[in-house]
Amino acid sequence: MSVLSIETAEVFEPLLVPARYKAAYGGRGSGKSHFFADLLVDDSLREPGETGGSGLLSVCVRQVQKSLKQSSKRLIEAKLAEMGLGERDGFKVFDQVIQTPGDGVIAFQGMQDHTADSIKSLEGFKRAWWEEAQAATSYSLSLLRPTIRAPGSQLWFSWNPRRKSDAVDVMLRGLQRPTGSVVVQANWRDNPWFTPELEQERLDCLRMQPDQYGHIWDGDYITAFSGAYFAKHLADAKGEGRIGRVAADPLMTIRAYWDIGGTGAKADACAIWIVQFIGREIRVLAYYEAVGQPLATHVEWLRRNGYERALCVLPHDGATHDKVFNVTYESSLRAAGFDVKVIPNMGQGAAMTRIESMRRVFPSIWFNSSPNKDGLDSTEAGRDALGWYHEKRDEARNIGLGPSHDWASHGADAAGMMAVDYLSTNRDAADTSALDDYTTDY
Repeated sequence: MSVLSIETAEVFEPLLVPARYKAAYGGRGSGKSHFFADLLVDDSLREPGETGGSGLLSVCVRQVQKSLKQSSKRLIEAKLAEMGLGERDGFKVFDQVIQTPGDGVIAFQGMQDHTADSIKSLEGFKRAWWEEAQAATSYSLSLLRPTIRAPGSQLWFSWNPRRKSDAVDVMLRGLQRPTGSVVVQANWRDNPWFTPELEQERLDCLRMQPDQYGHIWDGDYITAFSGAYFAKHLADAKGEGRIGRVAADPLMTIRAYWDIGGTGAKADACAIWIVQFIGREIRVLAYYEAVGQPLATHVEWLRRNGYERALCVLPHDGATHDKVFNVTYESSLRAAGFDVKVIPNMGQGAAMTRIESMRRVFPSIWFNSSPNKDGLDSTEAGRDALGWYHEKRDEARNIGLGPSHDWASHGADAAGMMAVDYLSTNRDAADTSALDDYTTDY
């Protein structure tokens, strides 16, 4: 049996030990595919020698594979050539498969072609590597997982995350993972063989596609439309280390910036940012959002998380009376024991004023990503909203129609109000010429 010596990046070392599920997710240039291709060749070489029996049966799958050009076959062939492995070592490349030592095989298939009956052809296979697994469907996973069940069998997954709701993310990054799962995140920073050419591509992407950079290179979920208002600012915040553990200052005022929703099935979301102004820093401590819930639910969240003394800053409609009960968010919050401040109506152009204010203050913002009481990133949902918030366009005339009102607009509006308030109360913090008409006497 030949013995291989394969250099492995430190990030992938947890995947070298036996495990039922091995997974690596992340952005471009991380070396995920190269690692699994190396591992598959190594396992194929070791299997006959270790067991004294037949060779390893392996399958490389994708959700859709219309031709072998869309498979991992070419990469594995390149690995064999790089390692100097050929027929004398038991490897032979055919049009559709690669023969491995001990009459083993590496096959290449698309899961969309399989049915409950056809998947039985993979029984007895001991390795299944699913590349581009972000496209995997729940149905395809439900077919493959119980089929790869031979003793010592393993299922491998590599992918660049797309959405939290994608089947592979739910399975391997959710709160409930399969027994025997080893999952690592790998990005370009973890690749010791990251080339100058890839580095230039990365920098060009940061400059030319800032709204897509986090997804392409850092393995973030897709959170931004092309042309999103704050995509580049979020990428800069991440690159500059302004997304991390951010602690509250117990001596400074905690502010809760609201975008008011409503109750009922068709109500808009209520969004709240928890913020402190510390000198020229804006410390964003937490984000909350709920749809169709009464005010009592929002107040309970504030109290449960230790923000019962927060200054609640409301948009101008926070002082609007309910036509039936003759109450306002302002009066209700005051009755609940909170100090309240209402921002005056900024009139026509208010949305763009909020956007420009956010762009101006973004370099001063630090986002807390520490786990909240539910074990989730404290501001991730809000950052997702900021990354998605984008302009609505008339494509036929190629003109902008202002901010799109969708799920992201509530969090973005509340953040924009925070930025306007910060600039109006910290006149030396930034150039506030665009806000000269904004009334600060309230």
